[in-house]
Amino acid sequence: MSLKTPPNAKVIGERELIFLVALMMSIHALSIDGMLPALDNMARELHVIDGNKRQLVVAVFLLCGGLGTLLPGAFADRFGRRPVLLFALFIYSILSVGVAMVHDFTTLLVLRGIQGLLSAGLIVIPNAIIRDRYEGDKMAKLLSIVGAVFITVPVIAPSAGQAVLLFAGWRWIFLILAMLALVASAWVWIRLPETLDANNKQTIDIPVIARNMTTAFFTRASVGYVLGTSLLIGAVFGYVNSAQQLIGEHFGAGEWFPVVFGGTAAMMIVSSLVNSRIVERFGARRVSHTGVLLFILVSLGQVWVSHAHPGQLVWFLPLMATNLALLGFLGANFGSIAMQPFASIAGAASSIQAFFRMFGAAVVGLFIGQAYDGTAHPFALALLICSVCALLLVLFSEKGRLFRRLHGPRIATSASHL
Repeated sequence: MSLKTPPNAKVIGERELIFLVALMMSIHALSIDGMLPALDNMARELHVIDGNKRQLVVAVFLLCGGLGTLLPGAFADRFGRRPVLLFALFIYSILSVGVAMVHDFTTLLVLRGIQGLLSAGLIVIPNAIIRDRYEGDKMAKLLSIVGAVFITVPVIAPSAGQAVLLFAGWRWIFLILAMLALVASAWVWIRLPETLDANNKQTIDIPVIARNMTTAFFTRASVGYVLGTSLLIGAVFGYVNSAQQLIGEHFGAGEWFPVVFGGTAAMMIVSSLVNSRIVERFGARRVSHTGVLLFILVSLGQVWVSHAHPGQLVWFLPLMATNLALLGFLGANFGSIAMQPFASIAGAASSIQAFFRMFGAAVVGLFIGQAYDGTAHPFALALLICSVCALLLVLFSEKGRLFRRLHGPRIATSASHL
């Protein structure tokens, strides 16, 4: 169901909104995947010897970005979506330039951490904007389309980063990101209307913020989906953190890393587009519940292959591609179901849910990445554990029943709590 645009607001079409939201989220994603091919160069130039330590360039950004998601939602509920987005884009651009100028690994990590913390609005506010304008399976459809555009970034980002390295140093990756953020800022300034309904404005008051966030997290219908998403994304972050070592060292395909990494991620584009076509017909719950069950089966295959065919990329690749394809049927649908009850506090709900999704996923991904032991065993086992736990959490939210299709909006004031 589409909701009305606030009176006197600038008009932005659905398609343009999708691409604008996807661009903002993609800028954040580029900060993760775009420098993966450059990690070796960065480590050599900044005198990092420990192989797993270079993962911190990604992990620190993810962890601080997860923490940062607690901040922008409350401000967006009070002052609107536009000013928070413009601040996040501006600070992202400035700190990208700062990272490009560092000559010390510790300083780089500090700046990356601050950048993740202060630019977290790029992953929080887009969900609030979509929730302002849409609800139910229509929201899930829009999130799937945004996800398809957004997921294109991990597919092309390593190749784009590799292309930059052919003509310039790794520092230019961050300078290009700064320029891209400035382009997005101009687009937001010129075209994006304020989507926050004046009647839904909240006060900057600690008890109010705490109450809204508590409601948004502890509503039973949502919490299982939020934590389940955290575990599933965490498993993927574990793949991102260790992908260069896993593909380059364990499977011996370092020169093919951008192709292998991008090829597996490309399956998420296809599945997200398919999800956007079927979710309104079958419902977000039916599609995502089927997806998580299949994810568990494929993860069982990953565990078997890691023991029966170690070091053989030809076995690992199709299973990894299938795992990521199934994630395209899970992320947007889980997020839509989790956000559905919170029309009047969408900013706070987006913040607290993004915190548990992103910070929780970053922690899970960090542990999985650091558990890399020269084989695919830890990663395969992590996929299985995370997917089984995600199913149990969904069962908790659904009171033990899968595949239901609910009709009509569910409002926070009437939602059941833990």
